[in-house]
Amino acid sequence: MDSDTAAKARYAAYLAEQASARAATQAIASPLIRAIPPAMLALMMQQDHDADELERQLAACALQAEQLGNTRYFEGRPPTRQECAEVVEKDRCGNPVTRAMQLGKQKHVLALQCAEQVLKKLWPAPFSIEQRYRYYPNARMVESISKEKEARLIADGCTDELRGTIKPDIVLHENRNLLLKSVLTLDFKFPCPDSNPPRWAEYGSNSPYAYESQGEIYEKALGGQALLVSPKSGVESK
Repeated sequence: MDSDTAAKARYAAYLAEQASARAATQAIASPLIRAIPPAMLALMMQQDHDADELERQLAACALQAEQLGNTRYFEGRPPTRQECAEVVEKDRCGNPVTRAMQLGKQKHVLALQCAEQVLKKLWPAPFSIEQRYRYYPNARMVESISKEKEARLIADGCTDELRGTIKPDIVLHENRNLLLKSVLTLDFKFPCPDSNPPRWAEYGSNSPYAYESQGEIYEKALGGQALLVSPKSGVESK
């Protein structure tokens, strides 16, 4: 090993040690830092990125989306419980769509646009946004479904073929093999009214994952810890 290679190895080891020490001191306060492996924290430090800043900016994305969404309909104030429950339209299958559902969808679009820019700047590895996966619990494996195929199935009305699939908001990967264990899975939640706590949705009785939560299935399928991101609570585990 030449001197330059040895120096780089020592520096990488030093960064890993520093990342581990920093993660240990911040673990209680930060679920995101606790969930990211020390090797990835070291890589972030090596590229002058900061996990604290990543967490702050993702939380800011949630808050910004909440404020922009409320401004559109309520001049910036949060909707009341009654307004959240109001049926504002029906979907293509004739099912009622409440204001809470409509607002949540719109706020998700805003939050994910913001998060994509944050991750491009601060996450040193690949990431996926709204990637749909088919999960095989017995085989303990997943396969990805392309956005083109997903759109085609929905347009053709073949949504039964998507039964049992999962679609987390954000998956952080360690390398370009996007089907290996994820580093972290993140979902934005926008409770309506905002006095409700953010929580994972629970799969219904007709689902292959009946009575399990989204977070539980994300962790089983993708491996990494699953965290919530919300306007009031920021990044948290549930």
